[in-house]
Amino acid sequence: MSAAADRLPAVVLVSGGLDSATVLTMARDRGFDCYALTVDYGQRHRLELAAAQQVALAVGVAGQRTVTLDLGQFGGSALTDPQLPVPDRPTDGIPTTYVPARNTVLLAIALSWAEVLGAMDLFIGANAVDYSGYPDCRPEYIEAFERLANVATRAGVEHGGIRIHAPLIRMTKAQIIQRGMQLGVDYALTLSCYQPGSYGAPCGVCDACRLRAKGFAEAGLRDPIVTNAAG
Repeated sequence: MSAAADRLPAVVLVSGGLDSATVLTMARDRGFDCYALTVDYGQRHRLELAAAQQVALAVGVAGQRTVTLDLGQFGGSALTDPQLPVPDRPTDGIPTTYVPARNTVLLAIALSWAEVLGAMDLFIGANAVDYSGYPDCRPEYIEAFERLANVATRAGVEHGGIRIHAPLIRMTKAQIIQRGMQLGVDYALTLSCYQPGSYGAPCGVCDACRLRAKGFAEAGLRDPIVTNAAG
């Protein structure tokens, strides 16, 4: 049996951002055959979909899917409703960029594909340190969804052991970037901005841009996206 045949399949949620690119590379480094799942949920920063495809291609995945659904028809988030402005400064509480139940929807779709693939491992780039305060990025949420996965699916009931991996959950953004650099992540392919320019130039003021800039600064590194945009 070849070495490739010994690799277990895993579904990895890939948005095209810094965190998911790092998680995808970490999953590959752990020896998984990675199946990259991207969800077009009606986000206004649609350039991230192309970034996700580039990241998946660069890392080398066993399969890649983009699922389309429209959370924008419900509204309720500055990322899906163009009538709501993206905040350009920190806010108290959960910001308007929170998309209602997004990670629950995304993980449910990933879980469905995982069952078809016979994969017992799912990866998500949730982070609860340098993040926007979203409730579905906390450790207790990940733990709760893992319990759900093991009682709500045939794979979980018959075999058990479905695992939801969130390896970045307790890392700072600087630590994430440093780990990604060690693994060879090409952050020039990624897009974090919630309202990028037509060619992907970051706005520099949204929450995602501020967290990304903070991470690169604390890691003592230059962000290749900012460098490229400046050039």
